Amino acid sequence: MGRKTFSTHTACQNLKRLSKTFEDKKFHLKNLIQNKDRLENFSLKLEEFFYDFSKQRIDDILLNELLDLARETGAKDSFSKMMSGKIVNVIENRAALHTAARDFTHGPVLLDDLDVISEINRVNKQIKYFSQKVHNNDLKGSTGRSFTDAIIIGIGGSYLGCEFVYTALKHTIEPVINLHFLPNVDIDNFGQVIKAIDPETCLWIVISKSYTTTETMANLNQALLFLKNNHLDPLKHLVTVTAKGSPGDDPSSSGLGAFHMFDFIGGRYSVTSAVGGLPLSLAFGFDIFSRFLKGCHDMDLHALNAPEKKNIPLTAALISIWNSNFLQYPAQAIIPYSSALSKLVPHIQQLSMESLGKGVTSDGKITDHKTGVIIFGEPGTNAQHSFFQLAHQGSPFPIEFIGVVKPIYNKDQAKSKGVYNHQELWANMIAQANALAMGRDNDNKAKYFTGNRPSSTILINDLTPESIGLLLAFYEARTIYEGFILGVNPFDQFGVELGKVLATDIRGQIKRKNIDETYDFSSLDPASKFYLDTLFKGSL
Repeated sequence: MGRKTFSTHTACQNLKRLSKTFEDKKFHLKNLIQNKDRLENFSLKLEEFFYDFSKQRIDDILLNELLDLARETGAKDSFSKMMSGKIVNVIENRAALHTAARDFTHGPVLLDDLDVISEINRVNKQIKYFSQKVHNNDLKGSTGRSFTDAIIIGIGGSYLGCEFVYTALKHTIEPVINLHFLPNVDIDNFGQVIKAIDPETCLWIVISKSYTTTETMANLNQALLFLKNNHLDPLKHLVTVTAKGSPGDDPSSSGLGAFHMFDFIGGRYSVTSAVGGLPLSLAFGFDIFSRFLKGCHDMDLHALNAPEKKNIPLTAALISIWNSNFLQYPAQAIIPYSSALSKLVPHIQQLSMESLGKGVTSDGKITDHKTGVIIFGEPGTNAQHSFFQLAHQGSPFPIEFIGVVKPIYNKDQAKSKGVYNHQELWANMIAQANALAMGRDNDNKAKYFTGNRPSSTILINDLTPESIGLLLAFYEARTIYEGFILGVNPFDQFGVELGKVLATDIRGQIKRKNIDETYDFSSLDPASKFYLDTLFKGSL
């Protein structure tokens, strides 16, 4: 008998039945949240991290059924196998050991007789030594000037997580080296980035596992031309983060050094590897990066060891599945009430939608259930003046609020309407969650709010490296748990391939036109021919 599919689990059938009962008015959130013990019974706390799901459309019976679903699907067992180095990416026959990149237990993790931890430690020592040399001015550019900036050339998982962490930490810690990000092949992205740097004091960090990613290689060629035009030696302004043995690992192309990525760490889970480690250590120092890793490790241990009922990422994953598969919400917003966390959502968009946006199960069968939802968001209170009209009165979607207890700015603050800015921020965050849940009656239907719109709230104490690590690892663990429960592989991403293949064909057509200006694209379909004719004509 084959492995059970998601929909055939007993708990899944029970949840489907229970979802109908939640249409009853007595299960409206305005009634559920009246219970004085609601917050205590529907929240979980880890030191420095608080998760409140009291405004989700659940009760005790429903929560227990969700926990049964986690047990039936063996979610915790799968998570444990992942962390111990077992093959969990079965489609590509790979382990998924991003957690080993921040493992402080000092025990070996073996993969094909290779001690993964010792390899990661080797790269981290290399990062520490290199970043110290740059900070001590022992390593300089080709004109003898010290480095002040670094540009990261990399796309997707090669920059999104790093950009999130850098943006969050630079509010608290002044960067020693300013980071800039060049992901897009758009030449105007390049044009804007180089405006912000002095070519003589800029280091270029090329991040690509295969060192063949089209956008990254195009931007690398642009960078090499830029360095040449500024009479600078590329080998004294370039470092690579790449797989061992890739073209970027060759001393003739790796410049000041190559830092290895590993096959067992996927791009969207790679910020705690050299992908984030090198840029973040250059920006803030290796000690700060280590503190960030420690925060990640603390959440990893919680996700691994906490029982189902106390496990924060697992609970969050179950609620996400309840909302998407049983309450039929197609999207989820993430609203950090902190401008320092402005780059969190772009990272989670990739993490979640690339991990969970699957049409087949881990054993290759077409899915008969929802896998993943649309993730979007914007910092509060900006979001309130952007799309909260839809959130309150249009098509509903769950919202995840994120609050930071202690602000960074501690100088004199003015009061407005009797409160300080940070207090005003929190007043809005608290009020929005209440309004979504409660709604409001009004005879004027334009002013009527249905309420019964679910939300969760996450609190972190501050914006220290440890807190940012906790937050990042929470989202990673939640995404992975969701994948395991849904029966999909959260570690592959074949969905990004088809467009790349078709782009190769079109690129070939453009190349022929560049060689022979009389070439007319007549072999293409009419739409593609029109767009390429317009491109070469230079106007509509």
